[in-house]
Amino acid sequence: MEKTFEEIKNDFIDASLEEKIKIYTTAENLTVEQFKELLAYYPIKHLERLEKAVNSK
Repeated sequence: MEKTFEEIKNDFIDASLEEKIKIYTTAENLTVEQFKELLAYYPIKHLERLEKAVNSK
C-alpha cells in the first residue's frame, strides 16, 4: 500500500540525514509543493548532499 504524503512527511521528520536523502530521492507522485514542504524539515547546512543525490538519480 502506498503511503500518504502525511506518512511520508512524518517519516521524513523523524529520519536521520541519510534516511531523509533516501526518502526525498525515492518518493514518487509528490507535487512540487510537497517536495518543498519536505525541504522545510531538511537541515539546510547539508543541502549540497541532497542536491548531489537528486542529481545522480
